[in-house]
Amino acid sequence: MRYRICHSTRYEYGAPVSLCHSILHLKPRSGGTQRCLSSALRIDPWPAVNREHEDFFGNRVNYFSIQQSHSALEVVATSEVDAASRELPNPAATLPWELALERLHEGRDPNCVNARMLALPSPLVPIDPDATAYAQVSFPPGRPILEGAVDLMGRIFSEFEYDPHFTTVATPVAEVMAHRRGVCQDFAHAAISGLRGLGLAARYVSGYLETLPPPGQPKLQGADASHAWFSLLVPELGWVDLDPTNDLIPGERHVVTALGRDFQDVTPMRGIFYGGGAHELTVAVDVNRIPD
Repeated sequence: MRYRICHSTRYEYGAPVSLCHSILHLKPRSGGTQRCLSSALRIDPWPAVNREHEDFFGNRVNYFSIQQSHSALEVVATSEVDAASRELPNPAATLPWELALERLHEGRDPNCVNARMLALPSPLVPIDPDATAYAQVSFPPGRPILEGAVDLMGRIFSEFEYDPHFTTVATPVAEVMAHRRGVCQDFAHAAISGLRGLGLAARYVSGYLETLPPPGQPKLQGADASHAWFSLLVPELGWVDLDPTNDLIPGERHVVTALGRDFQDVTPMRGIFYGGGAHELTVAVDVNRIPD
């Protein structure tokens, strides 16, 4: 699939802002089955400083600074991306999870060596005992690692309630586990915490998911949203993405923007500003197919 993605973020301030500094993770990655054909940012007012770099995880990161008084800020990221599905083996044919764990921590495969840090806790994903116990159910002795991960994904999908009003970006994993509710970010964090508690390497993935309108109805513009899921390292196979919000292995309808330890590493937009008082935030996302 080829997509055109438009992600618009607008802040309206109650009082003028004299200075702001922001970091963006809005430009899709290239690699694997995904290729970013083009990506551009429009920032209003135009920043005095605007730089792009690649971070530790290979994400495209933009930093900008506006050094003039302004009462509104608008950032629009427009990208075109080719995305395809990945062929994976039967989950039951992957190696037992205990053997995968051994290869992760004792093997010399560069992928395993580099992934070991993603078996450790991170700022938003501690090793939570409830999350570990929950994940352990999907990984009995001798179970193939990908089969266990798919089972964990399905259990979160069926046993957790999607509730956009229950959590915020700062809600801890322990609270999500206690109430079994949240949004895609929370489901990804819960899965990652459980997998890391077992010693496995898991990472957070942010991006977009193409949504389709009901049959016979037009797609509403601006109605899409950022999405999140998790990825598990399977030795000899590599990183495999899993989407517990929708109980599926991401394919051509998922577009990856950034990878990290948790949400804090990949926030679409964050920063600081001076002044402004109360403010109103509006976000609109469109993920549209480009016809062949």
